[in-house]
Amino acid sequence: MKVAVFSAKPYDRQYLSGANQRHAHELTFLEPRLSVESAPLAHPYQTVCAFVNDVLDAPVLRILAAGATRLIALRSAGFNHVDLAAADSLGLVVCRVPAYSPAAVAEHTVGLILSLNRRLHKAFARVRDGNFSLDGLLGFDLADRTAGVVGTGQIGQRVVRILRGFDCQVLAYDVVRNAECEAAGARYVALDELLARSDIVTLHCPLVSETHHLINGESLRRMKPGVMLINTSRGALVDTASVIRALKQGKIGYLGLDVYEEEAELFFEDHSAHVIQDDVFTRLLTFPNVLITAHQAFFTREALERIAETTLGNVTAFERGEKLVNEVRASGRRAI
Repeated sequence: MKVAVFSAKPYDRQYLSGANQRHAHELTFLEPRLSVESAPLAHPYQTVCAFVNDVLDAPVLRILAAGATRLIALRSAGFNHVDLAAADSLGLVVCRVPAYSPAAVAEHTVGLILSLNRRLHKAFARVRDGNFSLDGLLGFDLADRTAGVVGTGQIGQRVVRILRGFDCQVLAYDVVRNAECEAAGARYVALDELLARSDIVTLHCPLVSETHHLINGESLRRMKPGVMLINTSRGALVDTASVIRALKQGKIGYLGLDVYEEEAELFFEDHSAHVIQDDVFTRLLTFPNVLITAHQAFFTREALERIAETTLGNVTAFERGEKLVNEVRASGRRAI
C-alpha cells in the first residue's frame, strides 16, 4: 500500500524502512505535522501514518477521506488526538500500537524520580563547572516511602515492580485491578486515599474525558506537602496552571514531566535559536525543582523497532483484509 508518514524524523525513516523490508509497502516520509494545511498531501495515499502530535480532528479526517485514504495507522499507543466518532462516520479505520515498550516508559519514569530526588541533573552541571559543593543536593531514601501509581496497565505494572525493588510501599488505583500488581506487593485504594498518602504520585493512565485534568487544584489540595508528581503519560492529565500554583506554594516539592498539555507546538523540534512563545511552559522552566524531558520516555531502540513492526503489520493486515487486532473505535474508549 501507499503510506504517507507524517511528522517523519530521521529515526522514523530508519526504523520504518527497516521493518518495511518484511512488508514491502510504498512509504513516503513527510516532515510536516499533519494538519488541515498539510492533509491534502495525503490525497494519493491509502494509508496515513501519524504520531502523537499530528492533528486528526474532524476537519482533517474529512480531507483525508475525500482522497484515497482509508486507514489511519498510528505509530503510538495513545489515540486521544483522533476524533474516533468522525473517523467511524467517514469510513476511516484507525489502528494503533498498544504496547510498544512498557519497559522504556517505566524505566524513564523511575529515572525522573531518581534524578529529581538526588538532583542528578544539577549535580552534573555543578561538577562540569568545577563546583563540588553538596549544598542543595540533599535527597531522601526511596526505601519505605509511599509511591502512588495511578493506572496499572502494562506500564504502571512495571513501575510497581521497579518501585517495590526499591522497597517502596506502593499504592495503586485503577478501575480494573491488575493481579500482577497485587502479587508484586501493590495495594489498591481509592484515588483520594492514594493522593493523600503518597510521597510520590506517578501517572500512567490514558487521556479520556474522565481523566482530563485529573490532577487539578482540588486533587492537589489532597496531596501531602512537598509531594513528588511525575507524568509520563499524557500532558492533559495535568492542569498546568494549578500545578504552577502548587509549585509556588510549596505543595509540590518535585515535578517530573515527559509530556505537556500544549506540547504539540514545542516537542520533537529544535527551538534553541528562537524565543519560546508559550509563557506557561517557560514559567515551568523557572522552577529549580522541575525536570522536563520532551516526550522522550518511549525513545529506545527496542521501542522504535516494535513501533515500526506493529505499525506496518497493521497496514499489512488491513491490505489483506485480515482481522485488525489493534483497531480502535469510538465505542472502544476506556476510562480509568
